[in-house]
Amino acid sequence: MSFVIHSDSSFVISLCQNSIFMTKSVIYPWGHEKRYNDFPSNFRKIFNERVQKVSIDAGFSCPNRDGTKGKGGCTYCNNKTFKPEYCNLKQSVAEQVEKGIEFFARKYHNMLFLAYFQAYSNTYASVDVLKELYEEALSHSKIIGLVIATRPDCLNDEILDYLEALSKKCYVMVEFGIESCKDSTLQKINRGHSFAESIYALQETARRGIHNCAHVILGLPGESREDILEQAAVLSALPVENVKMHQLQIHHGTVMAKQYLDHPEWFFLFEVEEYIELVVDYLERLNPAIIVERFVSQAPAGMVIAPNWGLKNFEFIAKVEKRLKERNTWQGRLYQE
Repeated sequence: MSFVIHSDSSFVISLCQNSIFMTKSVIYPWGHEKRYNDFPSNFRKIFNERVQKVSIDAGFSCPNRDGTKGKGGCTYCNNKTFKPEYCNLKQSVAEQVEKGIEFFARKYHNMLFLAYFQAYSNTYASVDVLKELYEEALSHSKIIGLVIATRPDCLNDEILDYLEALSKKCYVMVEFGIESCKDSTLQKINRGHSFAESIYALQETARRGIHNCAHVILGLPGESREDILEQAAVLSALPVENVKMHQLQIHHGTVMAKQYLDHPEWFFLFEVEEYIELVVDYLERLNPAIIVERFVSQAPAGMVIAPNWGLKNFEFIAKVEKRLKERNTWQGRLYQE
């Protein structure tokens, strides 16, 4: 792993087998001084200005809910936990885009937006339907691209061909709910797809030049700390561009909420400091080329059964950055190709 030292620095970092000598601020392989390859810095490189996602509920369903693969959905899933108030199915995609832009414009004036198709599986339709919905969002002058949340089993060649063509005209990222690399865990949480399907989805999007993101949940029932850290190594060997990691939360209105009530011994829910250590350990093993978008999920407090840390996203990030510095470590320090 290579590092670039500031030209005005009297300090040097050298890596010599197992010895590390660090003496001032360093530019890491991702091109800045942060100790992990963070998403906001990467976005600034791509767009040279502030860009914000605007969430959209376009009325998609899910094959794990409509009976195609299952009913009831994943055991942890309650879409209301991440759906903004301006996201309303009674409004068209264009109206939701306008409302979302108005919402963020109160804070930031000169910015551009990505339409974030977030609720349920947003490639679970015919190409004709997808074109109509995506291009309705792109018709707004301030929308410069799409982020499309979906399942890895909701793709086919026709959809991939369309997304490949669209990505040549604007920014397109497909965010896949990978959740776990272990098939036994995917079965336990009623996910309805295999990890092999996740590998295929990541490989195909990468091969076609479509930006991708792997969404994973840390702390799912039955997974040990060793399993979670092994996941970092598994993802590092795949063409993952971005990763979102979230702590397991138990939300009201889910199958998992009942499981937690009936069988609390199935679950290990991290305290804040425990989860920070896990995140730092995970980062150490993660390919430094992978961009880290999130460490935690934030659901409305009234929907969370446990754990409820009472921390905002930026507060948790600050704690992770502080711990990375205290441990004198960084993303990819233990990564092995």
